[in-house]
Amino acid sequence: MPIPIHDPQQTPGTLKRLPLRKAAVLFTVAVCLCLCGLLYLQLEQSRRQDLTVAQMASSNLTRAMAQQAEDTFLAADLVMNSLVDWIQEDGYGAGQKTRLQKTFARRVQQLDQLHGMFFFDRDGQWVITSFPDLPRGNGVADREYFKFHQQNVSTLAHIGPAIRSRENGEWIIPISRRVNDHAGNFQGVLLAGIKMSYFDQFFKSFSLDDNGIMFLGLTDGTLLARRPFDESLIGSSLAKGEIYQTLLPNAAAGTAMLDSFVDGVTRLYGYRQLASYPLVVSAATSRDTILKGWNDRAFQSSVIVALLILGVGLFGWVFIHQVRDGERIEKNLRKAQLALEQIATHDSLTGLANRRLFERSLEIEFARGARQVSPVSLIMLDIDFFKRYNDAYGHVAGDQCLAQVAQVLKACCQRKSDLAVRYGGEEFAVLLPDTDINGALAIAGQIRRSVIDKHIIHSGSPTEYLTVSLGCYSFIPSGNDDPEVFIKRADAALYQAKNAGRNRAAVLSLDSGLAELMRSDR
Repeated sequence: MPIPIHDPQQTPGTLKRLPLRKAAVLFTVAVCLCLCGLLYLQLEQSRRQDLTVAQMASSNLTRAMAQQAEDTFLAADLVMNSLVDWIQEDGYGAGQKTRLQKTFARRVQQLDQLHGMFFFDRDGQWVITSFPDLPRGNGVADREYFKFHQQNVSTLAHIGPAIRSRENGEWIIPISRRVNDHAGNFQGVLLAGIKMSYFDQFFKSFSLDDNGIMFLGLTDGTLLARRPFDESLIGSSLAKGEIYQTLLPNAAAGTAMLDSFVDGVTRLYGYRQLASYPLVVSAATSRDTILKGWNDRAFQSSVIVALLILGVGLFGWVFIHQVRDGERIEKNLRKAQLALEQIATHDSLTGLANRRLFERSLEIEFARGARQVSPVSLIMLDIDFFKRYNDAYGHVAGDQCLAQVAQVLKACCQRKSDLAVRYGGEEFAVLLPDTDINGALAIAGQIRRSVIDKHIIHSGSPTEYLTVSLGCYSFIPSGNDDPEVFIKRADAALYQAKNAGRNRAAVLSLDSGLAELMRSDR
């Protein structure tokens, strides 16, 4: 029940200016914030939309690339699979070589991606090719794919790093299979050369910006094909790039904004690892290209909003400046009044009302009770064995204990008219207007139980927990009552409760001259 110690009608003129200035400031700030907020939301939404569209396009592009790469290698793999079965079943003697050479040539003609097909014996020498004449030279025993099949018993297709064909010097991507004899021993290698130009033509069918790139690589990071084509990069390793280091271990496909490992350009990368072959495809568009349109829109919108904010700000500044001086004086005065009121009427430790506010409240409630013929009740409360608590735990803990008891009082004072007071030391009071003795006793019991429920350890108490004793007194004011007598009677009930063993509430009855007690177990 706060009671102001100043008269709010002392400065009517300045109080009329305060809402005007606040409204002007709030209006100006709100308009500026709304403009900035709308600009931010519009730009952010537009930026996200542009990035989302770019992500979808990148994801679709890599999906198309992955499907094309898988179809390309699968077609060659199927052809090789049938030919490996033929060679392992019928051999490649003189009677078979002519048929095999014609079959090789037919398969190359049927598949645009094939540069040629080759069969090498166990020593890496040419046996059969799709070309009319066998190349001359030392064979392919030094090639990576030949060594792989020579050292690995797996009959699955193997895709190796890009190489230059020893037939005509064309860049090809080798896909090969191991050929065994009937006993399962290494008999040779069947190779299909995929034209790198085939992928280059496919990559060129998509529209990319000048800084955009597309590439096909092995899962170990070896670069097989790239747009734009750069011969010096073919065969280089991308294994230290973020796609291979961070993204692929967590997801086989996705998009991410990254700085290029090769040229440092920031791009939106879409990537996908093929399920059937150890290949990775990726397509990337530079961030500058994606956000070029957004940057133009952002600049135009920002200029317009900046001009609007400047206009609103100038208007608000001129308007506010006219009332600022008078409002500043009033603001300082009100701050001082509020601080003085808080200091003068409330206890700094507990936040409860102090004795000054309590005494003024008693006068007001006595007058109201006399007019309305309604009872006024008072509960005096004292912490049991508080000196022992301070001695055992120190004054800092004692202050914390007082603050916890104050919290209980605040929680139990449900009505706005109820007033919880720190009366002095460990003694508290609760003023209850329009409350009879039964209501006061009920609230006292609630306070006592709530303190017990706090489970505040108190080694100096017989219960080993913190408890309180309470005294209650109630009467109907007549108009000529003495507040001191009222307080003394509630205090007498408190001492009666303490003398009866503490941790209980007592009610002072003037009719019988005795105190009625509510024991701690009630």
